[in-house]
Amino acid sequence: MAESGTRPDEPERFPRQGSMSSKQDLIQWENTSVETCTILSWLGYGQEIIQARRDAYREFGKLLTARTCGTTTCIITGSKGEGLSSFLESDQDQMIVNNRVFCLEDDVKSCAFPGEITVLRSLSRKSYHGHCRLLLERRGTTIHRQLNDAFCDDGYGRELLSSDLFVNNWSNERLAEGMVQHERAGPSIPSTMHGHFHNDKVHALHYYCPNILSKWAARPRHWPPPEVAQRVVSLGAVLTPVGFKGSEYQHVEWRVCFNAGEIELISNLNDTQTKLYVLLKMIKNDVLHPRKKEVTSYTLKNIVLWMAENNPQASFHKKSILQWLHEALDALRVALITLELPYYMIPERNLMATSGLDEEQQRTWISTITDMLNEGPRVILRLPKIRQCIVAHPEPLRWYSGRRIEVEMLTLMLMNRVVICRDENGEYDITDAILQALIRRGNEVITDVCERMIMEGSRVFNADATIFDRIMM
Repeated sequence: MAESGTRPDEPERFPRQGSMSSKQDLIQWENTSVETCTILSWLGYGQEIIQARRDAYREFGKLLTARTCGTTTCIITGSKGEGLSSFLESDQDQMIVNNRVFCLEDDVKSCAFPGEITVLRSLSRKSYHGHCRLLLERRGTTIHRQLNDAFCDDGYGRELLSSDLFVNNWSNERLAEGMVQHERAGPSIPSTMHGHFHNDKVHALHYYCPNILSKWAARPRHWPPPEVAQRVVSLGAVLTPVGFKGSEYQHVEWRVCFNAGEIELISNLNDTQTKLYVLLKMIKNDVLHPRKKEVTSYTLKNIVLWMAENNPQASFHKKSILQWLHEALDALRVALITLELPYYMIPERNLMATSGLDEEQQRTWISTITDMLNEGPRVILRLPKIRQCIVAHPEPLRWYSGRRIEVEMLTLMLMNRVVICRDENGEYDITDAILQALIRRGNEVITDVCERMIMEGSRVFNADATIFDRIMM
């Protein structure tokens, strides 16, 4: 809430932090908050390693883009692109955007695009907020087969681009050696490489929508600052091949997304806001355990973005993180009760509209979150990673944290170096001096960890592979 009251654009479910009942309570909240921030840094969520991950995955996307000679743009999205998960902690989300296709809002002229570009016109009438259908306006001289074979007749002699056909066409591509492809999940095509590298790939289209972005940028706000808002606008939008669940046009609908802009927004959260987002994700995974993505990291990200926008930045500091966690959990509880949560970029779209939450699960989660709100700062003990760090001795914890961060940094550099050293047949030059140095140092650190574990009485089997996987998860 702003000091002067609630603005028309400001959801009531994201209030400013409340006051503690006593000075003693406030001291307890603040001390536990500071300790929690320190522990999160030891666990790999400090500002330096987060930025290093962002830089590495941004570079990885650029290297993959260069290999397509500019026909597509690859963006690493999700928690990897945001720098908030370690190498094996979650799937790597890749968005592949076709640079030979542009989709336009209703009143945007298409004459500025060269002849080789395919131009599609968005039709948002009869579609839910944040979704549209795509009508072919001009077929380009160069067009991907997967796109060209996804057109269908709209019943009036016009060609609509089917999101279902588009995903299916990409699903039938030849797989690389060692890759196993899984069943389609919304707009993404999930796969696993060599048994434990999990990848979610989404093929998307550029969407030029100045009206949507200018409306977002014009909102009165505490955050982000104007220069960041303008960068978000300049990064534009994409359309991903998934319709609104239950819509009669679902198979030909596309969803408006702002992945690059949202990465920019997350990158401009301060340290406390970033760690708040991490804590909420831990609660989702370790306490709520959603079975069918009824509550996702994306749900929690939107709560954090709304809170950042509607409150002064100075109120988010390391002494206040648990008070803000309390506010965020209350916002999540209200969203579960009302089944309403506005999408940060397009508030008319309700993120809870297709959650698929059944009444029993709804009651359970509301009760669980209510209990958590009543626990005060002790709520943090529900999280296994935090609890383990609290009972651990600080010296070995700091030692292990340093080794873990070094292994991850080496692995990220190795990931990008492999792409640089790879030829057109997918083979890479193992004799490359930088590649060998990265591998050698990584093995040395893993050996250090193994030896210390043995000295402290641990039994280690298949040490190198086991320790690497545990460190990177």
